[in-house]
Amino acid sequence: MAHAPVVLRGARWWLDGGAGSVPASDPAFTAVLDDFALAMAAADQAVANLLIRQDGASSVDPGGRW
Repeated sequence: MAHAPVVLRGARWWLDGGAGSVPASDPAFTAVLDDFALAMAAADQAVANLLIRQDGASSVDPGGRW
């Protein structure tokens, strides 16, 4: 979650600001952050898988000849 005002350090979420950092302690809020981080990781993985497939498909000869 680059450029976000929240950071996961170890197993704890922190709110980062110009004046410093404070731990996020509200369980409902941290649960939403956990869910969002999991969704972002899944999206990143899906994009990586598409790029791998796309790279593999571009290396195949479209004419069917070697």
